[in-house]
Amino acid sequence: MGGVRELAASFVAPGPCGVAVRDRLKHLTAQDERVLRAVGAHQGALASGDLKARCADGLDHSAETWAARKRELTALSSSRIAGAITKATHDQWALARRCQAAYIQNLATGVKTLRHRLSLPIGQKGTKRAAGGYRSKNEWFRKSRRLAMLEDRHTAAVCDRQAGRVRVVRGGKRLLNTRHHLTQARLTEAQWRERWEVERWFIAADGESGKRFGNETIRVTPDGEVSIKLPAPLAHLANAKHGRYILASTVAFAHRGAEWADRIEANRAVAYRIHLDTDRGRWYLTASWQRPAVQTIPMETARARGMIGVDTNADHFAAYHLDRHGNPIGDPHRFPYDLSGTTTHRDAQIRHALTRLINWAVRSGVAAIGMENLDFTPEKTREKHGRRKRFRQLISGMPTAKLKARLVSMAAEHGLSVVAVDPAYTSLWGAQHWQKPLATSHRKMSRHDAAGISIGRRALGHPVRRRTAPPPHDRSDRAGHRTAQAAPGDRGREETRPPATDRPPGGPSPSGKRTREPSASNTVRDAPSTQQWVQDALMCTG
Repeated sequence: MGGVRELAASFVAPGPCGVAVRDRLKHLTAQDERVLRAVGAHQGALASGDLKARCADGLDHSAETWAARKRELTALSSSRIAGAITKATHDQWALARRCQAAYIQNLATGVKTLRHRLSLPIGQKGTKRAAGGYRSKNEWFRKSRRLAMLEDRHTAAVCDRQAGRVRVVRGGKRLLNTRHHLTQARLTEAQWRERWEVERWFIAADGESGKRFGNETIRVTPDGEVSIKLPAPLAHLANAKHGRYILASTVAFAHRGAEWADRIEANRAVAYRIHLDTDRGRWYLTASWQRPAVQTIPMETARARGMIGVDTNADHFAAYHLDRHGNPIGDPHRFPYDLSGTTTHRDAQIRHALTRLINWAVRSGVAAIGMENLDFTPEKTREKHGRRKRFRQLISGMPTAKLKARLVSMAAEHGLSVVAVDPAYTSLWGAQHWQKPLATSHRKMSRHDAAGISIGRRALGHPVRRRTAPPPHDRSDRAGHRTAQAAPGDRGREETRPPATDRPPGGPSPSGKRTREPSASNTVRDAPSTQQWVQDALMCTG
């Protein structure tokens, strides 16, 4: 098996460390909305100024500068609001730095690929591991221009990172660019302006353990009453004691409501965020809190009751149930979804598909789900798949990181664990060793279904390739029961490999014999039995 890369070890994915629930703020009065808009605009302006100051500090940021910024904001709001704003600012700057590092790495990968392909002769074919030369002089010239452009971008990005400069847009870069394409977005300038202002609001508060109901700034009582501690310039809008404003709406978290109630009654920290959905004109309250780190179950426990192997595709999950010995059980299951449309639609499709998958896993009685540890970051480069635009769109549209995180979170609620495996060769070996043997007149096996078996076997610690019937006498074990009892290191335990893996391309067979007879014989004695001598009709000459 020359050229096969070393596979990474499987592991049990750690469980979720946070929880977030949401409920709608219904029946708000006109005064309630005016107060919320005023608070959001005031604190949003403070957050924008603080982000500007943090970006100006760059790498010179320290605890003293952080404290100075917080003191300035405290005079315009409160100590708790200032702390929440400065923390959110720091997190946003850190996220921008991580995105900057990923951008630099992506540029470096593109530059490396272009330099390699430009160094090859025009028309030279590539291999499975490296691309070949460009097809024409015109393409070579255009790619050389692109190389110069990427090198300039890479140099500028590296200089910005070394200087500590980041580029952050409060409200989002996509929404900012939409301002120049209002016709395509089907928005008026007023509608866009409302969305822009709403996205730049800041109505959030971090939780505090030991304080009443876990939060002093945005407080939610066990009965669902919501009150807000107004900043100092807006204290005249308060309708309760101590500068608080009580909303007319109440909340009741249907999902994880009991867990939320236990936390606030014990005065444990709960963070809240209020935001406006401009498309629907609805206000929402989101509550979030942290969970203690949950110890993952041992790998032996996850494998004890079998495994559900799941192959992730562009439009469906292909899943197969395997017992603890790696044998497929029943028929394959497919859970379709549609990743087209808006982000909300895609998230709903993924969530519904995962719900059906988890419910089936619970009914099957397994303790874990095996899934590929996918990461398409190095595969999305334009330089690697320049002509395969649809393929680049395909892998770019698969939310691998979000999907894995959501699966881990949803599975943990049902007592299931997720075993992440190396995705190398799962589709190739699954189709080679499992697709044809399991296909019957009543069961159609696809390449993706066979890949699900490969993933499940790898999660169980078994090899992907099947064990076949015993070998002939005098080869080993005297035709013993190798199908079930052969050790992984014994010779002859695997099925026969295709000729392509037994010898190099164009080389002789390992046995020294031809694998195919001539299509026609040179003598009458060796002629195939299918050939028949036919006497032609006599010619009429009369």
